[in-house]
Amino acid sequence: MRYAYTLENLGCACCAAKMEEAVRKIDGVRSASVVFITARLVIDADERDIGDIERSAAAAIKKIESKVKLKKV
Repeated sequence: MRYAYTLENLGCACCAAKMEEAVRKIDGVRSASVVFITARLVIDADERDIGDIERSAAAAIKKIESKVKLKKV
């Protein structure tokens, strides 16, 4: 199942690419895509795992750019 998020305060295209790579590495994520222009993250993952994946993704994103917040669309 696909889940969409807004990356509030995303300010760097290079950081967006790093975020995409970090989210892709999270257990249970089948695919992840970040579009810098729209500040949007889309994750494809099993519905059972999405709570843990969201927490892990938010933590990984904060490590890359501390002001960015992950918000469900």
